[in-house]
Amino acid sequence: MGVPTRDRLLAVLVAVLWGLNFIAIDLGMADLPPLMFLAVRFVFVVFPAILFVPRPDAPPRTVLLVGLAMSLGQFSLLYLAIAMGMPAGLASLVLQAQVLFTVLLAWFGLRERPRREQLVGVLLGTVGLCLIAVAHGVSAPIVPLLVTVAAAGSWAIGNVLVRHAKVTSGLSMVVWSGLVVPIPALALSLLIDGPAAVADGFASFGWASILGTAYTVIAASLVGYTIYNGLLARHPATSVVPYILLVPVVGIASAWLVLHEVPSVGELVGAAIMLLGVGVASGAFALRTRARRGPVGPDAG
Repeated sequence: MGVPTRDRLLAVLVAVLWGLNFIAIDLGMADLPPLMFLAVRFVFVVFPAILFVPRPDAPPRTVLLVGLAMSLGQFSLLYLAIAMGMPAGLASLVLQAQVLFTVLLAWFGLRERPRREQLVGVLLGTVGLCLIAVAHGVSAPIVPLLVTVAAAGSWAIGNVLVRHAKVTSGLSMVVWSGLVVPIPALALSLLIDGPAAVADGFASFGWASILGTAYTVIAASLVGYTIYNGLLARHPATSVVPYILLVPVVGIASAWLVLHEVPSVGELVGAAIMLLGVGVASGAFALRTRARRGPVGPDAG
Protein backbone atom coordinates (compact mmCIF):
# COMPACT_ATOMS: atom_id res chain seq x y z
CA MET A 1 0.00 0.00 0.00
CA GLY A 2 1.38 3.40 -0.98
CA VAL A 3 1.80 6.48 1.17
CA PRO A 4 -1.44 8.50 1.37
CA THR A 5 -1.43 11.93 -0.24
CA ARG A 6 -1.90 13.54 3.17
CA ASP A 7 1.29 11.97 4.49
CA ARG A 8 3.21 12.85 1.35
CA LEU A 9 2.22 16.47 1.87
CA LEU A 10 3.26 16.24 5.53
CA ALA A 11 6.69 14.92 4.44
CA VAL A 12 7.05 17.86 2.06
CA LEU A 13 6.00 20.20 4.89
CA VAL A 14 8.80 18.83 7.10
CA ALA A 15 11.33 19.43 4.32
CA VAL A 16 10.08 23.00 3.92
CA LEU A 17 10.18 23.65 7.68
CA TRP A 18 13.73 22.31 7.95
CA GLY A 19 14.87 24.12 4.79
CA LEU A 20 13.60 27.48 6.07
CA ASN A 21 15.27 26.81 9.42
CA PHE A 22 18.59 28.01 8.02
CA ILE A 23 17.04 31.40 7.28
CA ALA A 24 15.72 31.50 10.86
CA ILE A 25 19.19 30.71 12.23
CA ASP A 26 20.71 33.52 10.20
CA LEU A 27 17.93 35.86 11.36
CA GLY A 28 18.25 34.85 15.00
CA MET A 29 21.96 35.63 15.10
CA ALA A 30 21.35 39.21 14.00
CA ASP A 31 21.33 40.33 17.65
CA LEU A 32 22.94 37.43 19.48
CA PRO A 33 26.35 35.72 19.39
CA PRO A 34 25.94 32.30 17.73
CA LEU A 35 26.54 30.07 20.77
CA MET A 36 24.38 32.26 22.96
CA PHE A 37 21.59 31.94 20.40
CA LEU A 38 22.08 28.16 20.51
CA ALA A 39 21.78 28.17 24.30
CA VAL A 40 18.56 30.19 24.15
CA ARG A 41 17.14 27.89 21.46
CA PHE A 42 17.66 24.73 23.47
CA VAL A 43 16.32 26.21 26.69
CA PHE A 44 12.99 26.43 24.89
CA VAL A 45 13.41 23.10 23.09
CA VAL A 46 13.73 21.44 26.50
CA PHE A 47 11.26 23.49 28.56
CA PRO A 48 8.38 23.00 28.99
CA ALA A 49 8.37 19.94 26.67
CA ILE A 50 10.43 17.87 29.10
CA LEU A 51 7.52 18.02 31.56
CA PHE A 52 5.29 16.13 29.11
CA VAL A 53 7.60 14.05 26.90
CA PRO A 54 8.69 10.73 28.49
CA ARG A 55 12.36 9.88 28.80
CA PRO A 56 13.82 7.99 25.82
CA ASP A 57 14.19 4.24 26.19
CA ALA A 58 17.99 4.39 26.22
CA PRO A 59 20.71 4.46 28.92
CA PRO A 60 21.42 7.95 30.32
CA ARG A 61 25.00 7.73 29.02
CA THR A 62 23.72 7.24 25.47
CA VAL A 63 21.32 10.19 25.81
CA LEU A 64 24.24 12.31 27.05
CA LEU A 65 26.47 11.29 24.14
CA VAL A 66 23.70 11.92 21.60
CA GLY A 67 23.18 15.38 23.08
CA LEU A 68 26.89 16.16 22.90
CA ALA A 69 27.21 14.99 19.27
CA MET A 70 23.87 15.61 17.57
CA SER A 71 22.72 18.71 19.46
CA LEU A 72 25.68 20.54 21.00
CA GLY A 73 28.34 19.45 18.50
CA GLN A 74 26.31 19.74 15.31
CA PHE A 75 24.56 23.01 16.03
CA SER A 76 27.43 24.83 17.73
CA LEU A 77 29.61 24.13 14.68
CA LEU A 78 26.80 25.03 12.27
CA TYR A 79 26.01 28.30 14.05
CA LEU A 80 29.68 29.23 14.23
CA ALA A 81 30.09 28.47 10.51
CA ILE A 82 27.16 30.71 9.55
CA ALA A 83 28.45 33.46 11.86
CA MET A 84 31.87 33.13 10.17
CA GLY A 85 30.30 33.75 6.77
CA MET A 86 29.02 30.39 5.54
CA PRO A 87 25.96 31.11 3.34
CA ALA A 88 22.83 29.72 4.99
CA GLY A 89 21.57 28.10 1.79
CA LEU A 90 24.85 26.36 1.07
CA ALA A 91 25.03 25.24 4.71
CA SER A 92 21.69 23.45 4.30
CA LEU A 93 23.25 21.41 1.51
CA VAL A 94 26.70 20.71 2.98
CA LEU A 95 25.08 19.52 6.22
CA GLN A 96 23.50 16.66 4.24
CA ALA A 97 26.98 15.14 4.05
CA GLN A 98 25.91 13.58 7.34
CA VAL A 99 24.28 10.82 5.28
CA LEU A 100 27.62 9.94 3.69
CA PHE A 101 29.45 10.07 7.03
CA THR A 102 26.76 7.95 8.68
CA VAL A 103 27.23 5.18 6.10
CA LEU A 104 30.98 5.10 6.77
CA LEU A 105 30.70 5.39 10.56
CA ALA A 106 28.07 2.64 10.69
CA TRP A 107 30.47 0.47 8.68
CA PHE A 108 33.32 0.88 11.17
CA GLY A 109 31.32 1.47 14.35
CA LEU A 110 28.37 -0.90 13.96
CA ARG A 111 29.92 -3.37 11.49
CA GLU A 112 27.13 -2.62 9.01
CA ARG A 113 28.94 -3.34 5.79
CA PRO A 114 27.64 -1.02 3.05
CA ARG A 115 26.53 -2.38 -0.29
CA ARG A 116 28.18 -1.38 -3.53
CA GLU A 117 25.41 1.15 -4.25
CA GLN A 118 26.06 2.86 -0.94
CA LEU A 119 29.77 3.16 -1.63
CA VAL A 120 28.96 4.61 -5.07
CA GLY A 121 26.70 7.14 -3.34
CA VAL A 122 29.43 8.05 -0.87
CA LEU A 123 31.91 8.49 -3.72
CA LEU A 124 29.50 10.68 -5.72
CA GLY A 125 28.66 12.75 -2.65
CA THR A 126 32.33 13.24 -1.83
CA VAL A 127 33.07 14.37 -5.39
CA GLY A 128 30.19 16.84 -5.21
CA LEU A 129 31.36 18.13 -1.83
CA CYS A 130 34.90 18.61 -3.18
CA LEU A 131 33.54 20.55 -6.17
CA ILE A 132 31.57 22.77 -3.81
CA ALA A 133 34.69 23.36 -1.72
CA VAL A 134 36.75 24.31 -4.78
CA ALA A 135 34.04 26.56 -6.25
CA HIS A 136 33.32 28.18 -2.87
CA GLY A 137 37.01 28.68 -2.11
CA VAL A 138 37.46 30.74 -5.26
CA SER A 139 35.38 33.60 -3.90
CA ALA A 140 35.11 33.03 -0.14
CA PRO A 141 37.11 31.71 2.84
CA ILE A 142 37.15 27.92 3.04
CA VAL A 143 37.21 27.65 6.85
CA PRO A 144 33.42 28.20 7.36
CA LEU A 145 32.73 25.42 4.85
CA LEU A 146 35.09 23.05 6.68
CA VAL A 147 33.38 23.88 9.99
CA THR A 148 30.03 23.01 8.36
CA VAL A 149 31.48 19.69 7.20
CA ALA A 150 32.57 19.07 10.80
CA ALA A 151 28.97 19.80 11.90
CA ALA A 152 27.77 17.14 9.45
CA GLY A 153 30.29 14.71 10.94
CA SER A 154 29.04 15.43 14.45
CA TRP A 155 25.45 14.81 13.29
CA ALA A 156 26.55 11.49 11.78
CA ILE A 157 28.10 10.40 15.08
CA GLY A 158 24.77 11.14 16.75
CA ASN A 159 22.95 9.12 14.08
CA VAL A 160 25.11 6.07 14.77
CA LEU A 161 24.61 6.42 18.53
CA VAL A 162 20.83 6.63 18.12
CA ARG A 163 20.82 3.69 15.73
CA HIS A 164 22.89 1.62 18.16
CA ALA A 165 20.51 2.50 21.02
CA LYS A 166 17.42 1.65 18.87
CA VAL A 167 15.42 4.52 20.37
CA THR A 168 11.77 4.38 19.32
CA SER A 169 10.86 8.04 19.93
CA GLY A 170 12.98 10.59 18.12
CA LEU A 171 11.17 13.50 19.79
CA SER A 172 11.95 12.22 23.29
CA MET A 173 15.61 11.96 22.33
CA VAL A 174 15.61 15.52 20.95
CA VAL A 175 14.06 16.95 24.11
CA TRP A 176 16.00 14.98 26.74
CA SER A 177 19.37 15.05 24.98
CA GLY A 178 18.89 18.81 24.63
CA LEU A 179 19.44 19.13 28.37
CA VAL A 180 23.20 19.04 27.79
CA VAL A 181 23.20 22.03 25.43
CA PRO A 182 22.26 25.33 27.18
CA ILE A 183 24.91 25.53 29.93
CA PRO A 184 27.93 24.38 27.83
CA ALA A 185 26.81 26.58 24.92
CA LEU A 186 26.52 29.63 27.17
CA ALA A 187 29.88 28.83 28.78
CA LEU A 188 31.52 28.55 25.35
CA SER A 189 29.92 31.83 24.32
CA LEU A 190 31.34 33.53 27.41
CA LEU A 191 34.74 32.06 26.59
CA ILE A 192 34.76 32.81 22.85
CA ASP A 193 32.72 36.03 22.64
CA GLY A 194 33.42 37.40 26.09
CA PRO A 195 31.07 38.48 28.91
CA ALA A 196 30.57 41.90 27.35
CA ALA A 197 29.28 40.46 24.06
CA VAL A 198 26.94 38.09 25.90
CA ALA A 199 25.60 40.94 28.05
CA ASP A 200 25.12 43.09 24.95
CA GLY A 201 23.30 40.18 23.30
CA PHE A 202 20.82 39.90 26.15
CA ALA A 203 20.36 43.67 26.17
CA SER A 204 19.71 43.82 22.41
CA PHE A 205 17.47 40.74 22.23
CA GLY A 206 15.10 42.11 19.61
CA TRP A 207 12.33 40.90 17.32
CA ALA A 208 14.77 39.26 14.90
CA SER A 209 16.16 37.01 17.62
CA ILE A 210 12.69 36.36 19.06
CA LEU A 211 11.31 35.27 15.69
CA GLY A 212 14.41 33.24 14.88
CA THR A 213 14.26 31.47 18.24
CA ALA A 214 10.52 30.82 17.96
CA TYR A 215 10.90 29.29 14.50
CA THR A 216 13.86 27.06 15.36
CA VAL A 217 12.16 25.83 18.54
CA ILE A 218 8.54 25.41 17.44
CA ALA A 219 8.59 24.85 13.67
CA ALA A 220 11.95 23.15 13.11
CA SER A 221 12.48 21.21 16.33
CA LEU A 222 9.13 20.34 17.90
CA VAL A 223 6.66 20.39 14.98
CA GLY A 224 9.15 19.13 12.38
CA TYR A 225 10.42 16.20 14.44
CA THR A 226 6.93 15.28 15.70
CA ILE A 227 5.59 15.00 12.14
CA TYR A 228 8.71 13.27 10.85
CA ASN A 229 8.77 10.61 13.56
CA GLY A 230 5.05 10.06 13.12
CA LEU A 231 5.60 9.41 9.42
CA LEU A 232 8.41 6.96 10.22
CA ALA A 233 6.08 5.15 12.62
CA ARG A 234 3.41 4.72 9.90
CA HIS A 235 5.52 4.10 6.80
CA PRO A 236 8.78 2.43 5.73
CA ALA A 237 11.84 4.67 6.00
CA THR A 238 12.34 4.22 2.24
CA SER A 239 9.04 6.05 1.67
CA VAL A 240 9.84 8.97 3.99
CA VAL A 241 13.57 9.71 3.93
CA PRO A 242 13.78 10.70 0.22
CA TYR A 243 11.58 13.73 0.91
CA ILE A 244 14.30 15.09 3.22
CA LEU A 245 16.46 15.57 0.12
CA LEU A 246 14.19 18.57 -0.52
CA VAL A 247 15.67 20.34 2.55
CA PRO A 248 18.75 21.78 0.78
CA VAL A 249 16.62 22.64 -2.26
CA VAL A 250 14.33 24.72 -0.04
CA GLY A 251 17.32 26.07 1.90
CA ILE A 252 19.21 27.27 -1.18
CA ALA A 253 16.09 28.67 -2.88
CA SER A 254 14.87 30.53 0.21
CA ALA A 255 18.34 31.95 0.94
CA TRP A 256 18.50 33.05 -2.70
CA LEU A 257 15.17 34.89 -2.37
CA VAL A 258 15.39 36.21 1.20
CA LEU A 259 19.10 36.70 1.87
CA HIS A 260 20.12 37.27 -1.77
CA GLU A 261 22.71 34.48 -1.58
CA VAL A 262 23.41 33.58 -5.20
CA PRO A 263 25.39 30.33 -5.53
CA SER A 264 27.97 30.09 -8.28
CA VAL A 265 27.64 27.72 -11.22
CA GLY A 266 30.38 25.53 -9.73
CA GLU A 267 28.55 25.35 -6.40
CA LEU A 268 25.29 24.40 -8.12
CA VAL A 269 27.01 21.66 -10.15
CA GLY A 270 28.66 20.32 -6.99
CA ALA A 271 25.31 20.54 -5.19
CA ALA A 272 23.56 18.47 -7.85
CA ILE A 273 26.26 15.77 -7.75
CA MET A 274 26.30 15.71 -3.96
CA LEU A 275 22.51 15.41 -3.75
CA LEU A 276 22.65 12.56 -6.24
CA GLY A 277 25.24 10.81 -4.06
CA VAL A 278 23.24 11.38 -0.89
CA GLY A 279 20.13 10.01 -2.61
CA VAL A 280 21.94 6.90 -3.81
CA ALA A 281 23.54 6.30 -0.41
CA SER A 282 20.34 6.73 1.60
CA GLY A 283 18.22 4.75 -0.86
CA ALA A 284 20.71 1.88 -0.96
CA PHE A 285 20.75 1.75 2.82
CA ALA A 286 16.97 1.35 2.89
CA LEU A 287 17.08 -1.42 0.28
CA ARG A 288 19.73 -3.23 2.31
CA THR A 289 17.58 -3.02 5.41
CA ARG A 290 14.56 -4.40 3.57
CA ALA A 291 16.54 -7.25 2.09
CA ARG A 292 17.97 -8.24 5.45
CA ARG A 293 14.75 -8.05 7.45
CA GLY A 294 12.23 -9.11 4.85
CA PRO A 295 9.20 -7.08 3.73
CA VAL A 296 9.00 -3.70 5.38
CA GLY A 297 5.75 -3.14 7.22
CA PRO A 298 4.01 -0.04 8.58
CA ASP A 299 5.98 -0.24 11.83
CA ALA A 300 9.38 0.01 10.15
CA GLY A 301 11.59 2.91 11.16
